[in-house]
Amino acid sequence: MLEAAFYGDDFTGSTDALLQFERCGLRAVLLVDLPPTGELRDLATQYDVIGVAGIARSLAPDEQEAEIRPILTALRDLKPRVVQYKICSTADSSPQLGSIGRALEVGRSVFGPAVVPVLAAQPELGRYTVFSHHFAAEADAIHRLDRQPTMANHPATPMTEADLRVHLAAQTDLRIGALHLTSYAELPDHYAQSYTDLPDGRARSSDDVVVLDTLTDADLRLLGRTLVASSNGRPFFAVGSGGLSRALAMNLTPAAPSTRPYPPSDAGSTPTVRHWPASAHRSSEHAPDSPQVLVVSGSQSSRTREQIAYAVSAGWLAVELRDPTTAHRAAVAALRDGAPGVVIHTGVVIHTGVVVRTGKSTEPAEQTEPALHPGGHSDHPAYEPDQLHSPAHDLVGSLGDALAVVVREVVRDTGVRRLIVAGGDTSGRIVRNLGATTLELLPTPDHLGPGTALCQASSPDSTVNGLHVLLKGGQIGLPTLFETFRTT
Repeated sequence: MLEAAFYGDDFTGSTDALLQFERCGLRAVLLVDLPPTGELRDLATQYDVIGVAGIARSLAPDEQEAEIRPILTALRDLKPRVVQYKICSTADSSPQLGSIGRALEVGRSVFGPAVVPVLAAQPELGRYTVFSHHFAAEADAIHRLDRQPTMANHPATPMTEADLRVHLAAQTDLRIGALHLTSYAELPDHYAQSYTDLPDGRARSSDDVVVLDTLTDADLRLLGRTLVASSNGRPFFAVGSGGLSRALAMNLTPAAPSTRPYPPSDAGSTPTVRHWPASAHRSSEHAPDSPQVLVVSGSQSSRTREQIAYAVSAGWLAVELRDPTTAHRAAVAALRDGAPGVVIHTGVVIHTGVVVRTGKSTEPAEQTEPALHPGGHSDHPAYEPDQLHSPAHDLVGSLGDALAVVVREVVRDTGVRRLIVAGGDTSGRIVRNLGATTLELLPTPDHLGPGTALCQASSPDSTVNGLHVLLKGGQIGLPTLFETFRTT
């Protein structure tokens, strides 16, 4: 029986949702696009969870609706217990880009006029919602979202409001309510009524949407139980982060979920592998026989800059994407033929214009002319802010597509079998351009850290089929992530 289905508004978030369901014992598959109806129904008999990875986070509202409406309709028709619209745990969005408000409207149109819960928190990633105000960790501190350095200064969707009710109200005319921690903080673990019946909640018939507070994993477990109880024999629509995926997964299967915490940053060098019950059998007949890694980054986040800098200090070649042909040539030379100063079997990072710090000097990575676009600070590829929504200057799309073409050619010309993509929008364009049809979770080393999900791609193209792929959000991972992945 198909327990759940989800649409992810970017590819990195989609692999996170995949991980959350599988870690609780549910067998899940992530589709790169909708297959024909017959094939989709066949998949529904083989898996507990079906996800579709998308790019709605980088789309204007009308384009977003054109993408998500047919997918949500197809998932509804499979009759799972719940369908999730997966968003980032920072809830970053705007009326013009990746609108969660538009997703709520489309969801209510497809699933009917029931109250839609929104659960954005993900405690294991340091993302919390308390009295509807959202908080996010950065640099070992917890910040209100509108004061969190990265999100407050996000060039595409700056978060100027931490109250998710107010944030969503700017994107939709739907009535936004809330369910606060005080409504359920002392309820027994066995409480299993619908969340709309919780005491002191504001999820009443007058509300179209209800924002759910979440502070701990125990909150996720309880809320997931109340959400599953709300399905009443028909697909139930909800919006939320990987925290929502985990909340649902803990209550959609009798298997005991993994409660083992992720190791600290100074964990030992011997890798512990997360063999989730459903993915343990996927040891991969396509296991790479070379440690070479290709990283491609459209992210401009500070954490990704640190990861690139660390990789360069470990002997990687960093190539700035200024001209696709030159970037392709440099990557192939490093991975296949050798390049001056680069040791074969290290790795290559193709990026979009970050500054790499090595030693005491600060210098641009390998440069060629002409530059495609200037730098920024986010998961979105770099762009000029006043050009973001201009039809003639779809810079997010054009740079992502340029990266995708380079990656496809490097993979085919070198036979590299391990790929990391940094940045949600970039990930979607690259995976689609590679011709992958599905992603399935592989056992993942613990020391890669929270938010990392190692997947195996399926494709009719033999150069892509079996490719090991790690898609990561810009802020995810330790500074050592790229090199740690290479040596694992």
